[in-house]
Amino acid sequence: MAFYDPELPGRAAVRGYLVTVEQFADVAAQEMYRPPGSDLDLIRVAAETGRATLGPGRYETLLRVGTRDGLPMLTFTAPHRASEVDWASPAPVYLGMLARGLREAHGWDVATITGYLAARPGVAGRWSRSQVRRLVAEESHR
Repeated sequence: MAFYDPELPGRAAVRGYLVTVEQFADVAAQEMYRPPGSDLDLIRVAAETGRATLGPGRYETLLRVGTRDGLPMLTFTAPHRASEVDWASPAPVYLGMLARGLREAHGWDVATITGYLAARPGVAGRWSRSQVRRLVAEESHR
């Protein structure tokens, strides 16, 4: 998932992975530029209460965004709102990774993925719809 603001209206298309608390902690530590193997207690707090903040930086806010099969679904994001973000254009490899995830997790076709990604902050106004479609089409053949 890219940046997530739980206060925005609507739903975000996501892809989930079933991981242990320790695996989630390692991925979160990498995103936060922290040493792995710490903050297990705060992950459990987020799973139980819905939110835990490790610090003010990027991806240091843990959120429970739902449950599936009785298990908490967690993500990490920044503590601020989407309206406060200075959006940057995603690199082609990153946008391609998002396109593959949408296809694999949701079974979306090229047109649906193109429409979804082209409307996202950071993409809209920086990538033309035809550029997004070309990238998504290339990714659909991999």
